[in-house]
Amino acid sequence: MTSLTQQQAEQYLLSKPEAQITFPFGEETKVFKVKNKMFATLSVGKMGKSDDSGDTQSNCYWMNLKCDADEAVMLRDIFPSVIPGYHMNKKLWNTIILDGSIPLGELERMMDNSFNLVVSNMAKKDQQSILVRL
Repeated sequence: MTSLTQQQAEQYLLSKPEAQITFPFGEETKVFKVKNKMFATLSVGKMGKSDDSGDTQSNCYWMNLKCDADEAVMLRDIFPSVIPGYHMNKKLWNTIILDGSIPLGELERMMDNSFNLVVSNMAKKDQQSILVRL
């Protein structure tokens, strides 16, 4: 199975209309926003804190994505590399450890879903300016 690289994840997230990267937690953690609303984070290990212990999960990229509460639990049951959102609301966010164990199409679906959930909670005029470009 091909794994999603950090560069591919970043490129995919930035391909969303009006998506941008910010660094509110330091340069180690990329925060992806649409109209100033966060829809993803990307960092090495736990919020940019990799370690030298040989723990492969800590040295993989971790991506936080917003998720429907019921789907969040189902994804955690299906994929061992999907865990409750690290430093996030664990009901509405998942952390995906990019270790190559999740199919690319599923990762893209999760990223799309996170973006769409954030957009759906915006004011109608903000939604329209984004949805017209999808």
